[in-house]
Amino acid sequence: MTLAPSAKGTVPFREYRTWYRVTGDLRSGRPPLVVVHGGPGSTHDYLLGLTELARDGQPVVHYDQIGNGGSSHLPGRGADFWTVDLFLDELDNLLQRLDIADNYLLFGQSWGGMLVAKHAASRPPGLRGLVIANAPASYPLWLREMKVLRADLPPEVNETLLRHEAAGTTGTDEYHEAMRWFYEKHVCRLKPWPRDYMASFYEIYNDPTVYYTMNGPSEFHVIGTLRDWSVEDCCADIAVPTLVLSGRYDEATPVTVRPFHDLIPDVRWEIFEESSHLPHLEEPELFLEVMRDYLVRVPETLRG
Repeated sequence: MTLAPSAKGTVPFREYRTWYRVTGDLRSGRPPLVVVHGGPGSTHDYLLGLTELARDGQPVVHYDQIGNGGSSHLPGRGADFWTVDLFLDELDNLLQRLDIADNYLLFGQSWGGMLVAKHAASRPPGLRGLVIANAPASYPLWLREMKVLRADLPPEVNETLLRHEAAGTTGTDEYHEAMRWFYEKHVCRLKPWPRDYMASFYEIYNDPTVYYTMNGPSEFHVIGTLRDWSVEDCCADIAVPTLVLSGRYDEATPVTVRPFHDLIPDVRWEIFEESSHLPHLEEPELFLEVMRDYLVRVPETLRG
């Protein structure tokens, strides 16, 4: 059971608002763990399980990135508005508004993992540690691997997907039903899907502006503005202890994750053998064990 928030609300970001939730005490002396969700265009809900870390005295901050959830929705904005720099600026603003920019940790999942890697590569002085979870280092790598994973789907399923993608009819029920084959194998292997995951899933469905613009109609058909984006070129600039997480059946395959391991100077890679894209939901006890071990070691590493 997740813990109740000790504070939540919104902070101004430009002329918009960013929704946040704090679990634990930001003034405890421990660097808060700021949780950056995936998508882009998803919400914090599917990552609420990380609040369990607050039972150990670890403050945890969740937020909804602009465009969805409790933050400002802007369905009329086009691709020129929804940029990586927008979300980097929003993260910087949140850290400043919560007065934690001088002492914090980052956890980024999926797209959020790429975003926090880019943030960390600028070497912000207050960043103490980094967790990159289930994220590719490059969308071109991701697209190559999607072809590999799709080739393992039942032929009739992939044929249905390809037919609708070619026709531009990816909003149909038939396409969504075929999508589920991939999602149940490489995104979340639990049946039924957990409530927290479904909450974020429906948030994207209710307002797909950001997801459709930057990603595309599905996890494996990336035709949005991110299709050529990579953080491989900046991984070597990350100067904090970094934990990389992925699942054995993850849509973020080892090929897409390996650049983080090979290029970040101080890094450890943990693969969850019974998980796909959401090990915090699929193997929650092991996930929390790995996270707690990392959080204990970070201060020791810094002192060393």
